[in-house]
Amino acid sequence: MTELRNVEADLARFRSRVFVVSLVIFICFLLLLSRLIYLQVWRHEDLSAQAESNRTAIVPIVPNRGLITDRNGIILASNYSAYTLEITPSKCGPLDQTLDDLSKVLDITARERRRFKKLLDESKSFESLPIRTRLTDTEVARFAAQRFRFPGVEIKARLFRSYPYGELASHVIGYIGRINQSEKEKINDSDDQANYRGTEYIGKLGVEQSFEGQLHGTTGVEQIETSAGGRAVRKLASNPSTPGNAVVLSIDIRLQKLIEDMFGDRRGALVALDPKTGEVLAFVSKPTFDSNLFVEGIDQENWQMLNESPDKPLLNRALRGTYPPGSTYKPFMALAALETGTRSPTALINDPGFFMFGGHRFGSPENERGGIMDMHRAIVESSNAYFYSLANELGVDTMHDFMKPLGFGQITGIDIQGEVRGVLPSQAWKKAYYKRPEQQKWYAGETISLGIGQGYNSFTMLQLAQAVATLANNGIKRQPQLVTATRDVNTRVQTQVEAQPPVDLKFKPENVELVRKAMVDVTLGGTSARVFAGAQYLSGGKTGTAQAVGLKEKEKYNASKMEEHQRDHSLYIAFAPAVDPQIALAVIVENAGFGAASAAPIARRVFDYVLMNQYPNDEDMAAVSKGLATAPIGKPRVASEVPWPPKPVVTAASAGAAPVTPGASDAVLTPALPASAPVGAAFAVKAASATR
Repeated sequence: MTELRNVEADLARFRSRVFVVSLVIFICFLLLLSRLIYLQVWRHEDLSAQAESNRTAIVPIVPNRGLITDRNGIILASNYSAYTLEITPSKCGPLDQTLDDLSKVLDITARERRRFKKLLDESKSFESLPIRTRLTDTEVARFAAQRFRFPGVEIKARLFRSYPYGELASHVIGYIGRINQSEKEKINDSDDQANYRGTEYIGKLGVEQSFEGQLHGTTGVEQIETSAGGRAVRKLASNPSTPGNAVVLSIDIRLQKLIEDMFGDRRGALVALDPKTGEVLAFVSKPTFDSNLFVEGIDQENWQMLNESPDKPLLNRALRGTYPPGSTYKPFMALAALETGTRSPTALINDPGFFMFGGHRFGSPENERGGIMDMHRAIVESSNAYFYSLANELGVDTMHDFMKPLGFGQITGIDIQGEVRGVLPSQAWKKAYYKRPEQQKWYAGETISLGIGQGYNSFTMLQLAQAVATLANNGIKRQPQLVTATRDVNTRVQTQVEAQPPVDLKFKPENVELVRKAMVDVTLGGTSARVFAGAQYLSGGKTGTAQAVGLKEKEKYNASKMEEHQRDHSLYIAFAPAVDPQIALAVIVENAGFGAASAAPIARRVFDYVLMNQYPNDEDMAAVSKGLATAPIGKPRVASEVPWPPKPVVTAASAGAAPVTPGASDAVLTPALPASAPVGAAFAVKAASATR
């Protein structure tokens, strides 16, 4: 009996255990079934998409950047494709060791190493950075054979920007460069984030920067099937990119080249405008720089040379350089007197060669004839005394209120970034500019030098050119415009960039005509008569000589005893022809002396080119570039027959790379050949030098 009870107890325990195990198995099957239902039903679409994404990859297709051309269709910026050797620091081993090992396979110079390290400092470690560009076919094959030794190092096909004329018009065209961290953050916060996927270079300066949206184009995408190892197997779908639009500039690059050559090694700026439209015909800043240096990341030596040069080649003097206008201000002073009724054109002022005010002598030492001056003669012979007295009669605030609508000390609104305002002084300006109460007070003596374009006056050549263009256009002001059109590279349809509406300053026609007539006589019997001798057209102009540094009272100006950078600036403003002007300009040659000596000869040859199709011969060009010319020397060449380009230029082919046609399909990128001075210096009562 006892044994029977033990057996029954064992069976009961066994059955209970079987039941528990069965229940556990049943519950597990229920959990598995519920999980399968959840994955197969509830998360079917989500998991299907994830599986597809594991099988495919979306690759952005960076568009070809648009061309930049001058008004005649000459290409100023284009693209070429080439192979580059790139390193992703986060994927490779010790960086220095990797570079040392690579140097045994490919030639990597010390300069390329320094440039790479500079890029590394500006980027994140997981970004792919170029160590070598424009690899030859042999170099590509050599690295491919050793590829397994270099994790994180690869050959890529890249588009590069090319500026075929190097330093020519570099301040206007600008350049592109690698996107830095702050720019990347701005792009990520903008509506263009998706359009810049895969883009590594953007416009940094000039037209390249200001018209980035037009030049960049629209990024495409490509769907690629990948293997388990992440390697591309085949292309599933593609939405090609749209190349950027071509941008058409208003400048004539041949005229730009002529002007830059005439400056030679001197510093300065020239802006030439069409007074009727505001189109910029030439926009010169000298010295210049080679935009190609920045495309791949400028190396330390070149950057230091440009950045530390006393000539400041990176400064766009036409846009950001501010200067006293000197006697080029006098025609506008005369117009202010007429428009405000302060002085009639027949009022007579004695010019004994100086002007006394408050016990101080304001000089006009270069006025050889002197005598009684009316307004016409004062402009033609550039009488300082006449305009000293006029400034005293007008007062600083009246001058300010009249000059402001002309654009002096104002942003002109030109269509590239970086323009500075300069200084058009007034009592309110001085109170806002200076902090100490004793500095904020305006003194009557400070007004006197303003009349001859000195004192606090500080303007850009762009502002001065706009003002003379307004005068030439009978008081109708146009906003300067560098880009006149964009062109779709696929359809070839050109779209004009709408100009801003003109502003009529409502000057009295007789007042404008009086001032313009006096400026014409400047070229016939005045301070620029020798320069315009023999010209087959009439033009109007005004010379100017502006102080670069202040002089103490009774101190005489002696250029031979001064450092070169302390000597007076040479300026000239002009329009031509005298009737119905087609061009107006302002030019400055820094530290070059009288306006008639250096600036006016450049203006004469600009007019000869535009109006007469004439180009200086070699002898004349050499004389102008050294400030040793007046009227043209010898027989000029026919401008339309001067070869272009005038000298060998940098091309993609010469660099071992293939040019890219922006209108071509760019779904797959494969190389065809694998190969300022402080504004408003503090005033001191002083004898002003002649400002002719």
